[in-house]
Amino acid sequence: MSARVSAGDAAAFYPSDRYGYSELLSTPELAALGQLRTVLDKQVAPLLGEYWEAGEFPYQIRQPLVDLNLMAPEGATDSQGRTSGLYTGFRNFELARTDASVATFYNAQSGLFRTTVLKGGSPEQAADLDPKIRSFEYTGVFALTEPDHGSDIAGGLETSAWREGDNWVINGAKRWIGGAFTADVLAVFARDEADGQVKAFLVPRETPGVSMSKILRKTSLRMMQNADIELRAVRVPDTARLSNINSFKDVAALMRRLRSDVAWIACGLQAGAYEAALRYTLERQQFGRSLASFQLTQQKLATMAANVTASLGMVVRLTQRQEEGIFRDEDSAMAKMFTCTAMRETVALAREVVGGNGITLDTDVARFHADAEAVYSYEGTHDINALILGRALTGTGAFR
Repeated sequence: MSARVSAGDAAAFYPSDRYGYSELLSTPELAALGQLRTVLDKQVAPLLGEYWEAGEFPYQIRQPLVDLNLMAPEGATDSQGRTSGLYTGFRNFELARTDASVATFYNAQSGLFRTTVLKGGSPEQAADLDPKIRSFEYTGVFALTEPDHGSDIAGGLETSAWREGDNWVINGAKRWIGGAFTADVLAVFARDEADGQVKAFLVPRETPGVSMSKILRKTSLRMMQNADIELRAVRVPDTARLSNINSFKDVAALMRRLRSDVAWIACGLQAGAYEAALRYTLERQQFGRSLASFQLTQQKLATMAANVTASLGMVVRLTQRQEEGIFRDEDSAMAKMFTCTAMRETVALAREVVGGNGITLDTDVARFHADAEAVYSYEGTHDINALILGRALTGTGAFR
């Protein structure tokens, strides 16, 4: 990796990064994020209000994001073509700082699906598919949650699979699967009827027996297209099975990595809300002076800035430990729990200081405020993550 960026460059790029965590990035990494910032500001941000209100995704932004080669930017990879964990984290931060749906859409490919193939697939599967995943030539989604099972999915997963010769037959249903309508394949988790263990399969979206419908009437992540999926006697070859996923313990190993992605998204969403609120209060005049000049406003802005800073500190250190090979359920659970709790307070304060205009899409704050609720819940609710941490603290599991 190249030399680290200067403190001045990092501070100018991330004004909400008060302790300068972005100074840990290399110059090529910050350059790649700068290119992303340009696309987000010029081609994505102007569309957000309209598409959020319509409950549709602006698919025209997909190709500009793909063209940036964000999963392997030039000069920002090691000798094996890998990016650093901090760069990946700040990439999620940057996306979410603009919009949580955009971050979720991109992370469905770069985080959820890519991690599932890299860690769940055989070395041969990973080597064959990862270049195609990085280029978006081969797209996929993570299909674990079910209509009746979310927090209890480990023991409650009902989607079933059984082997018939060289094929597998899958029956079941999945819910809340973001990005499914445009994915090439669905990474479907199903319980093997032969041994009762969870397995994973790459199911082409247009396979006979696969049907899906859009989840409507959402008040959060309205742009993200979530699907209800039914699988009826869906047949896939044994080569479609990800051979390193043979129990829910293997799925849990994926979740340790994926929760840190969501914690970074929670940080970015906070930063976006805080920066939007700060801009508004500096510009808005009341009682003959700017809102930002009032003591109560400054106290709320200070709390928001502190929340972003504390959350960044947690995810940066978590990422550094994971780069060292330290992956623990309780670590990622604590980060997801804390950053999302801070996020909820931050977006509420942002909406408060913007006043009545904070419920319109014009200031961006309302979008962050609403979208935070989905981020708060997905990849493990607050309570489940607290219990995962509590089990590690006490040695006693409070849930099964």
